[in-house]
Amino acid sequence: MIEFKNQANQFALMHDEFLDDWNKAMASGDTSDLDRMTEDYYVAFFRDTKGKPAFFTKQESIDGLNQSVMHFLGCQKRFDNRVIRLRNDENAVVFYEQLIIKNEDVLARLFTIENWQLIKGKWMIVREIEESIH
Repeated sequence: MIEFKNQANQFALMHDEFLDDWNKAMASGDTSDLDRMTEDYYVAFFRDTKGKPAFFTKQESIDGLNQSVMHFLGCQKRFDNRVIRLRNDENAVVFYEQLIIKNEDVLARLFTIENWQLIKGKWMIVREIEESIH
């Protein structure tokens, strides 16, 4: 049980660094530290409650990530109400509300679910679900 708790703490520290890397990217435009995706990574993005999600591959996600960071350059990302749950020693799920803020104005709100896997000693994102919150 102690080892599992230690693994959870180590994962939380890694995820804190990942969120810090997001804000560094939003300030600098450099997204190189954000590529922690497996080769078969994908994201399902829900724009509204009526339609089906759009699916994006790893490369499409990296391209979109770069465009988004450049579009919101100088903004801050905030990650509220984060919950981390380890399924086992090698798989974790993270839930949070993601806000993009500029001059105290919320420009975007997303509900995010990330699925992570420990691969060769490194935590990698396997898939994500993003839903726009209006």
